[in-house]
Amino acid sequence: MARRYKAPSWGAIFQRSIASMTRQGMRVGQSAMASVVKQTVKQTIKKRKPPAGAGQWLQGVAMGATGMRRYRLFRPPGVKVGERLPLMVMLHGCSQDARTFANSTRMNVIAARERFMVLYPEQDRVSNPQGCWNWYDTTGGRAYGEAALIMSAIDQVTLLYGGDRARVAAVGLSAGASMAALLVSRHPDRFKAVVMHSGIPPGTAHSTMSAVGAMHGLRHTKSLAARPLAVVTSWPPLMVIHGGLDRVVSPNNGHAAVQAWASAAGARATATRSVQRGSRYPATVTDYKRKGSTIATLVEIARLGHAWSGGAAKEFFSDDKGPDASRMAWTFASKQFRQ
Repeated sequence: MARRYKAPSWGAIFQRSIASMTRQGMRVGQSAMASVVKQTVKQTIKKRKPPAGAGQWLQGVAMGATGMRRYRLFRPPGVKVGERLPLMVMLHGCSQDARTFANSTRMNVIAARERFMVLYPEQDRVSNPQGCWNWYDTTGGRAYGEAALIMSAIDQVTLLYGGDRARVAAVGLSAGASMAALLVSRHPDRFKAVVMHSGIPPGTAHSTMSAVGAMHGLRHTKSLAARPLAVVTSWPPLMVIHGGLDRVVSPNNGHAAVQAWASAAGARATATRSVQRGSRYPATVTDYKRKGSTIATLVEIARLGHAWSGGAAKEFFSDDKGPDASRMAWTFASKQFRQ
């Protein structure tokens, strides 16, 4: 006698479906988790890998009344006991950190060859979610607090690692360039040169809203709070590098920065010269001089956007087709170190 077929209940079908989906979900979840873990490990290894340049990649923390900031320091190989080397202070832009800025600029490669140290102060994401230096917040005081922490890092490096206190230059990109200019305006006697790449000069903004206007070139830059003789004898000369296609920070700011330095010292513009190396973007260079002394230099790169000129390809805010800004910055600073 044939057995009668008994259809499964809806409850049994539902339970089997749930069990099947659970097993499938677990397989997908395990695969996704493995992918996430693999990617995390890969990123961790990448972050720990030192930037290019034969030498030491050290880390430290600068502390002060307003908190603390981490920094990285590159020391070329073979530094002898008691030896003092020039120090280039590199201030990164928004969405960057010490390592990505070092990778983009490749300043460590030049430092290893020319024998100088490179300090990379690092903004934290608690103080600014985008990693920008708060150079504009002079009303609230954050700008001055961060400047003090950077100066603390410089003091620490010159004291502990052989940096030459008498040969220090400040270099920055975008928000880092604006912070570099603020540093120099507050401590002109501590620096031999300052290089602003795609930044805004001091005295142009004092709050978040005014900073936005300044980025678009809609703010007036105040005169430097210094007498002409002081600018000539005590203030470091300025180099400005700015792209003509910069849509983040208006090129007007580059002109305003050199004009502030030149006007304060009574310097005048010399004849503009064109410079091009190989197939890189051409640049026009204008020096502002007073009695033979260079007070400021403006490097305009018409085809460059908001990016480090001559930087490593595939890095944020980096354009490998531009003239080498790192080489220009070191050449400009080293000339001042020799004087």
